[in-house]
Amino acid sequence: MRIISKIAVALSILTMPVASGISAAHAQGESFPTKAIHIVVPFSPGGAVDMLGRLIATHLSQQMHQSVIVENRPGANGNLGTEYVVKSAPDGYTLLLGSNGMASNGLVYSHRSFNELKDLTAIGYIGSAPLIMVVGKNYPADSAGEIIAKAKSDPTSVSYASAGFGSSANLASEALKFAAKVDILHVPYKGGAPAIVDLSTGRVSFMMLDPLQAMPQIKSDRLRALMIGTNDHLSLLPNVQTAGEAGYPDLNATVWWGLVAPVGTPPDVVRKLNAELNTVLNNADVKNQLISLGVTLQPGTPEQFDKYIHAQVEKWAPIVKAAGIKAD
Repeated sequence: MRIISKIAVALSILTMPVASGISAAHAQGESFPTKAIHIVVPFSPGGAVDMLGRLIATHLSQQMHQSVIVENRPGANGNLGTEYVVKSAPDGYTLLLGSNGMASNGLVYSHRSFNELKDLTAIGYIGSAPLIMVVGKNYPADSAGEIIAKAKSDPTSVSYASAGFGSSANLASEALKFAAKVDILHVPYKGGAPAIVDLSTGRVSFMMLDPLQAMPQIKSDRLRALMIGTNDHLSLLPNVQTAGEAGYPDLNATVWWGLVAPVGTPPDVVRKLNAELNTVLNNADVKNQLISLGVTLQPGTPEQFDKYIHAQVEKWAPIVKAAGIKAD
């Protein structure tokens, strides 16, 4: 009996650190957050990612009874802000509002010190929206087909704008070029705002733009919509033809968003943040506001979002390679 007792005591001592470690991690998740959370938006204020980030941050703050601060850290199509988050403490207090660049930047930028797929942990998918082919108010074309026909007859007469190499507009436009078997000049800008200015005046022919940025310009009669970048009609623009109707059913050009954290963030904290994010996305006011902007909300698990990011890399890799898109 004494031998058995000694063995039992020894085993209990050996398992104490493991049990206490699990309890500590669980306690961390239960008490989180105890200070302000920072959401890094890796783009300038005023764009779609920034607009979405501020909406999510406001409701997370109200819900969690803690400050949630948006930090804009623009540069290199989101690389600078992403690197900042990668190098931050993996404690759940510094998050990244990720978007398409998470899937494309690793393909476009060669000299980076990080890898989104290895150095970041998925928290949750927010949603997506179709890109819209838009032109200036007075641009001489009324359909995507007219623009493509014009480019085929005179390649120097048509150009497309983007917010830079690897941006959603760049990738979607290259995918359209590939589908239409046509050459169109790419005019990259340092952000969406200056691109929209030149687009509205006709200095560039078209741009694939998300509805959060496109709709105010369309409503103010500065831009016109010619095509939805997917095969589904957009309720905001019910009379605008889809990519399938225009003859490009495989285009499927969208923009998407989600929250991620540095790799190593405690699982309990990740689960807590995921649950809080999903609660925000199911809030009636948030749902109505984002749906009115053309966003399809897609709350889910961290694992589902991680799988989606990997699928996006596989989707765009052939386009990036075929188009030879390189930023450095």
